[in-house]
Amino acid sequence: MNPVYDFKGQVAFVTGSASGMGLATSRAFAEAGAAVALIDANDAALTAAAQALKDEGHDVLPILCDVSDEAQVRDAVARTVERFGRLDMAFNNAGIQSDAKELAQVAMTDYDHMLGINLRGVFACMKYQLAQMQQQGSGAIVNCSSLGGFVGVPGRAAYHAAKHGIHGMSKSAALEYAPLGIRINVVAPGIMDTPMVAEMKQAEAGVIEEMMRDVPIKRLGRAEEVSAAVLWLCSPAASFVVGHALAVDGGYVAR
Repeated sequence: MNPVYDFKGQVAFVTGSASGMGLATSRAFAEAGAAVALIDANDAALTAAAQALKDEGHDVLPILCDVSDEAQVRDAVARTVERFGRLDMAFNNAGIQSDAKELAQVAMTDYDHMLGINLRGVFACMKYQLAQMQQQGSGAIVNCSSLGGFVGVPGRAAYHAAKHGIHGMSKSAALEYAPLGIRINVVAPGIMDTPMVAEMKQAEAGVIEEMMRDVPIKRLGRAEEVSAAVLWLCSPAASFVVGHALAVDGGYVAR
């Protein structure tokens, strides 16, 4: 059973919120009483997710946004503050995966696209979230990495470059903003039962099964297990946790 949090009167901003871990975390924030800005680049999925949460009685604001576009990110944060008056918590979760390729076979355009969303997008989100939180003198940000932020895997150089970058960027920003009342941390999911992993299983026969051999707990993770970690990191229960990368991976990186 997860702890019960009271986020009434607070505002959360979740990217990649239309499915998987983003949707699970958006729902968890909303069920804890927060108003939630739902940020996603998939218009149809975003509309469906927002309607489902509204039907459950939650206060949500869907915003179509490509996080690799700084202007769109700036406007998404501005719209959130305009609607709700503040910004207290953020889960920068939007990301993409690609088929496994040896580094020499990766097109630079694919590399740029990967880092544009998975790393530059997180940087842009933090840039504008932090500007608002600094005005308030408070806030908590959780950036989504993966087990790829801790280890290397053949064929995943571009993806892991982005995820390692999230760790370093988040630690540096955490040191800058902790004295200002803003906490920044990282959650690093392992192999999860999400649409991204389902797509990998379909595109690359046997790859997930091979990776699962290195998961001590011997099962896929659930999106709700990541959302539980995110809510804890944003809550007063984690008030002394700063610049930490929390693996939620069934023991993969403990090997």
